Amino acid sequence: MATLPATIAQPEAKSHGRAALAYGALLVFTLLYYLRPEDVIPGLSWLPAAKISGGIALIGLIAGMAGGQARTKLPFEIKLLLLLFAQLCLAIPFAYWRGGALRIVFENFSKAVVVGLLVAMLITTTTQLRKVLYVQTASTALVTIISLLVHRTLQGRLIGAMSGIFENSNDLAINIAINVPLCLAFLLLARGAARKGLWAVGLMAMLYGVAATYSRSGFLAIAAGMLVVLVEFGIRGRRIGVVAIAVLMAVLALAVPSHYRDRLTTIFTLQEDAEDNGEFMSGASLEGRQSLLKQSVMTTLQHPLFGVGPGNFQATAGQWRVAHNTFTQLSAEAGIPALVLFLWLLERAYRNLRLSRKTAFYQENREFRILTGALLASLASYVVGALFSDTAYELFPYYLVAYTVVLYRVGCAAEKPGASGEKNTGPSRLTETTGAQSLPGWATPLRSTRR
Repeated sequence: MATLPATIAQPEAKSHGRAALAYGALLVFTLLYYLRPEDVIPGLSWLPAAKISGGIALIGLIAGMAGGQARTKLPFEIKLLLLLFAQLCLAIPFAYWRGGALRIVFENFSKAVVVGLLVAMLITTTTQLRKVLYVQTASTALVTIISLLVHRTLQGRLIGAMSGIFENSNDLAINIAINVPLCLAFLLLARGAARKGLWAVGLMAMLYGVAATYSRSGFLAIAAGMLVVLVEFGIRGRRIGVVAIAVLMAVLALAVPSHYRDRLTTIFTLQEDAEDNGEFMSGASLEGRQSLLKQSVMTTLQHPLFGVGPGNFQATAGQWRVAHNTFTQLSAEAGIPALVLFLWLLERAYRNLRLSRKTAFYQENREFRILTGALLASLASYVVGALFSDTAYELFPYYLVAYTVVLYRVGCAAEKPGASGEKNTGPSRLTETTGAQSLPGWATPLRSTRR
């Protein structure tokens, strides 16, 4: 019996080592995805660092699950994500352009599946969740600042200094909108004037960045997110400073450049945007967007089961334009089953946040409360932004869904008997204690049978 603790310690140490390696690789992958250093560091583009780090994280997760003594249960949201991936695969043979559909599914969407799996299974404490959110938010703020300094423009609109998801003005704007509530959350959580000052600078830069993109979808997304922020942090949280920020934003919205105001009016009018050169059906006016929306709906009705193939709506639309609506474009390209699964994922994300607010941990832990409110605002920003953009094959919506899985699991784990020795021990101690209860089966420390 004397050797029992050492025998138990070896698999326990290996399990924790695999979990730490996989989580570290996930952090690196998130940093590379949102910061894209290969766009500014010469020679780095030749090294597929994101794929390497994502592969290491996935291997670490699989190895840990295979070596664990307890059976690991996949979250329901990950099962939905896998079903969505399967539906996209089934749509490939029916695609208008099979090669393009194959590339979209296996080069783009497959990463979303991996990201959802890694985030939902590897992050086990609010401390770990905060670190990943920190990397994501700080990277987005930094990319926004760099873009503003470089100020690359397309017909007067700010475009991202980096390529990928940050190059297109609308994609840059919606990513900023999703991360603005998180930036505000870190501002509230920060200690010390210096840290608060840095997050305040990042917040102001991100708000200005959305305006500089002249993005209508970004404006609507950030408006939806800030409305939730006002309710969650300002009214429910009774924070006068948040209310003041919301009022300031409303005032600044009235002072946007005239060209941006003109673009915003096309959301509700038949007027075409000047940059569209009078091309109807481009989506630059209300009537143009309505036409594209109708066309995507008609395509869905004509191909209800498998669509015209992932990424193929532009080719079949006759004008090489996206539908400017994530939901109808997904149904047109992959069928109604894909749309149902995607909407179900978003509903589950909202459900996770709603149920997280009902846990005792939500009432006891300030950090948990702030992160819950911020993710709820980010989800609102995404849903509104998705109504006016094409984002179904990007990674950031699935990051968001997976974050809510982690949040709800940690909140539930805190209520289990023995999750905490004290009712309220403060953020750090309580967070780490509850984290041990929320570990997946392969990462849960083994307990000695000695008494």
